[in-house]
Amino acid sequence: MARGGALLEGTPPLELYARGATTPLAPVEVDERAARQSLRDQIARLESELASLFCSTFPRQGFDWAVPARGGPKVLSLLELEQVRDQLLVRLDDNRRVLSEQTQVEQDNRCLIEEMMLDPARYKWQRVGNSDIGEPGCKHWHVTPRWGVLGMLMNWWRVKISSGCPLAGGRSRTLRPRSHR
Repeated sequence: MARGGALLEGTPPLELYARGATTPLAPVEVDERAARQSLRDQIARLESELASLFCSTFPRQGFDWAVPARGGPKVLSLLELEQVRDQLLVRLDDNRRVLSEQTQVEQDNRCLIEEMMLDPARYKWQRVGNSDIGEPGCKHWHVTPRWGVLGMLMNWWRVKISSGCPLAGGRSRTLRPRSHR
């Protein structure tokens, strides 16, 4: 209320104060602690989920796990905390999508191996490796003819399963220089 009892509605507070009509309002301080704590909890949960996803997909390739740094230690503003949370959420969703796609391809390749074993003649020259089913190692399943050309002519096909990776160095003879006597 202004002097004389008249109410000056719609007048900006600074103008009212300049006229001496009202006492100035104390500046309002916003407590951001609850919002900061909520955002930090969300970020911690997303980082934990990203770490769990990393552990469950470990030998597989093709995932982006990098979480960009924010330029050293500092207290992030609410906006920066929201950006970190949103980036983690996008990264987590992308990695889940990639994992889902890879898992589907790996399952399809496992089914293909079963079908190859049941009817090799239908899958001539087909080859599936351990990496195609999401497992480490060099083992592979390869449909080949029995007895070479004769097997191809007679339509005799089989699935050969490799024993895995060859020896790293092999068993070659090392040549030693002869000592001359």
